[in-house]
Amino acid sequence: MRIAVMGASGRVGTRLVELVLASPGLELAAALVSPRSALVGTPVAGGSIEYRPSDAAMNSHCDVIVDFSSPAASLALQGEVGEKPIPMVIGTTGFSAEEDAALTAFAAHRPMVVSANFALGFEAFRQIAGRFARLMPGGEAGVGEVYHARKKAEPSGTSRWLAATVREARSAAMGFDAPEPDIRVTREGDTVGVNEVRFDLGSAELLLSYRVHTLATYAEGALAAAQWLAARRPANGRYALADTNSN
Repeated sequence: MRIAVMGASGRVGTRLVELVLASPGLELAAALVSPRSALVGTPVAGGSIEYRPSDAAMNSHCDVIVDFSSPAASLALQGEVGEKPIPMVIGTTGFSAEEDAALTAFAAHRPMVVSANFALGFEAFRQIAGRFARLMPGGEAGVGEVYHARKKAEPSGTSRWLAATVREARSAAMGFDAPEPDIRVTREGDTVGVNEVRFDLGSAELLLSYRVHTLATYAEGALAAAQWLAARRPANGRYALADTNSN
């Protein structure tokens, strides 16, 4: 399977490139970076592929594009690909409501798996939190996150997703809109990622915690989604990470 990586010089993009190069059966079709990147024109790992910007004439002969860039770069890529039916895995976060709607519109031309968190096992963690919220809707919920000190001091897409999952589950169980869970944000050293969901039951408490040890787990999860797209060849449209776990 030939894979193009968008955001190839980023924290997760770098791991994606390394993993593709090291994995039998996978081939790096393109390593796409910002036009302003100092890496443009330099070889990837000493091979024949060079880092380069994406462009409208892009012809990478790739089976899947995996995108971990920025909202602006991600939407620009969609426009450049146009109506080409190249499947995509999108781990870019930070889309506004309008940008997210634009992304969904592009899914009319290609299948794409979009997720705020591709770490292995995270989807199961999120579903467990949602199921507990449905079973114990009276529990006041809170979400917490710890990431590296260089990350913006605002809730991540992952935490917003967890908060929405819990709120929707509680609302469905109670029959009225539950309050939005508070999100506690912590930035600490080189922490890769810790996500928590806490339920205060009054006389008891449940704390669910998910900890990422290495950035490679995001890359591994994204490649698993790419392999699902290549193997299943689903119809054009937008897919969630949960869809890739279905039979």
